[in-house]
Amino acid sequence: MPNGMFINVEVDAVVSKSPEAAKKLTEVCPVNIFAVKDDGALRIVDENLDECTLCELCLQAFPGKVKVVKLYE
Repeated sequence: MPNGMFINVEVDAVVSKSPEAAKKLTEVCPVNIFAVKDDGALRIVDENLDECTLCELCLQAFPGKVKVVKLYE
């Protein structure tokens, strides 16, 4: 999976296949990092990864199931 220049987002496999979870993540993210595929599964919008503001709303929505990995020091 391609990464952004500054961050990568990792989502638990069970969460990424859940239409309800995909919908929730698209609703909470202010910069549209998440989208819903035609089959209802989650899609990470790679071209928006570097727009992440580190607001942690996705982390709060699914504690321990979503990780934002900083690719810098």
